[in-house]
Amino acid sequence: MSVTPFKVEVPDEVLDDLKDRLGQTRWPDEIPGAGWDYGSNLDYVKELVEYWRTGFDWRAQETYLNSFPQFRTEVEGRGIHFYHVKGNGPNAIPIIITHGWPSSIFEILKLIPLLSDPGAHGGDPADAFDVIVPSMPGYGFSDQTRERGMNVARIAELWNKLMTENLGYQRYGAQGGDWGANVTVRLGYVFPEHLIGIHSTSLGTATPYLGPGSRPLSDPEKALLARREDWQRNEGGYAHIQGTKPQTLSYGLNDSPAGLAAWIVEKWRTWSDCNGDVESVYTKDELLTNVTIYWVTQTINSSVRLYYENNYNPWSYEPGTGVTVPCALAIFPKEISQPPREFAERHLNVQQWTEMPSGGHFAAIEKPQMLADDVKNFFRALR
Repeated sequence: MSVTPFKVEVPDEVLDDLKDRLGQTRWPDEIPGAGWDYGSNLDYVKELVEYWRTGFDWRAQETYLNSFPQFRTEVEGRGIHFYHVKGNGPNAIPIIITHGWPSSIFEILKLIPLLSDPGAHGGDPADAFDVIVPSMPGYGFSDQTRERGMNVARIAELWNKLMTENLGYQRYGAQGGDWGANVTVRLGYVFPEHLIGIHSTSLGTATPYLGPGSRPLSDPEKALLARREDWQRNEGGYAHIQGTKPQTLSYGLNDSPAGLAAWIVEKWRTWSDCNGDVESVYTKDELLTNVTIYWVTQTINSSVRLYYENNYNPWSYEPGTGVTVPCALAIFPKEISQPPREFAERHLNVQQWTEMPSGGHFAAIEKPQMLADDVKNFFRALR
């Protein structure tokens, strides 16, 4: 279970090949005046691809990625990449933060210094954390998945071993959004003896028990389920294909960087608090650094397989059970789902509930200070 230092070092020939492919993109047509109604807008994707080809400096982003201490280790024989930044404070507690899709460890980097060294960012050193940010199996600089069954439940098992066996933390906190929220909630459900508390920006996909003996749904809960159903009809097509036929999709995305960028960036635009202008929240460099991580590691296929694995191997709560460790939820207004508190309390031990004034799905990069403050406030009482 050795832990070895790691640096991101993409070979020149990989970057040269990327530029060649970008320059040979065969563009589709588009309905005049369609905007983003049919998916990624043609003019914007052309603009983004041209910047990727001629202006984007991967080496500068690589330097940023390498400015935080990062490592590789094996957990159950699987190579796992992670950042590990020790807290600068008198009583730092460990916290594992899990990203989602179509995101990567890059989304979390702005959050790391705010949590590991709060005293240097206008906060109290007593709120410091040892911050651990792994790339999920099949994502980024972790190994690609090679076998069936790598779903949320399995990732939670790997994370608990990473924390308790590889890193030696017997008690720790967890935080996450998107798939990371699912993993975080699962950690709290299965490993309460190790979890100090969990903090999430969404409820995850595991639905609380709603069968015989449970209280009737309230009107706000009924409205939530109706909104979720509507969202699946209008925005959930990507999840359906990734959850049923990810291999077919991946031939195009792994071969065409323009296609990969269009597939990923459309979600960053739709799920963020940007009023339709994705660059009002993120720079082109930020968008493309995330996409380039998928490209240079060739992990789009192994990343989207998580949808298939969780679709056919989901986990659920046993009747009458839930997460007993203290839980916090930070609800951002442009997050995909806006649950009422009473729905969360069906299966989570909610100790802190924060309705944020702005922000969306990728909170760690979109609103890092806001998220960091909420995490610090929650764990302050649990230290």
